[in-house]
Amino acid sequence: MIITISGVAGSGKSSVAKILAKELEYTHYSTGDMQREIAKEKGLTIVELGELEKKDPSIDNMIDAKVEKLGKEKDNFVFDSWLAPLFIPNSFKIFLDTDIETRAKRICMKREAESYTNIEDAKLNIVKRENSNRERWMRYYNYDFKDLNNYDAIIDCSKISIEETVKLIKEKLPKNL
Repeated sequence: MIITISGVAGSGKSSVAKILAKELEYTHYSTGDMQREIAKEKGLTIVELGELEKKDPSIDNMIDAKVEKLGKEKDNFVFDSWLAPLFIPNSFKIFLDTDIETRAKRICMKREAESYTNIEDAKLNIVKRENSNRERWMRYYNYDFKDLNNYDAIIDCSKISIEETVKLIKEKLPKNL
């Protein structure tokens, strides 16, 4: 089984995906990790990379091709990515939602904290990044990652822990694992 986890920035996609993959004894993949590595190589923040991606589709094309290839060639993995549900249509698709305050706090506590001066700055940049990506993906793919009709399960994890989120996902997975 392939499980794709999408959701808003700061919803816990990567953290949840890593724990879920470990518990299921699956491999974990992340386009966020791929993008952060590209941003680092280019000396950019993740927000700045998003702006570059609006002008240079080669970055998206490279990542999208990797995601699509994995979906065709591998099995038994969890992929956290805004677009993996689009490029791996045969996956069980999960969307994680979280309120903006919680998202900003989570992001400021994690690896991207150096990109933001405070919670309000984080909120503004989260919205800017999501809107930039959403606009680009609508233009490139006619795909809205926030359209909940694209998913098999939607979980609001604003007030629950990562472990509780993983437990809810496991309850929602098809029983033929």
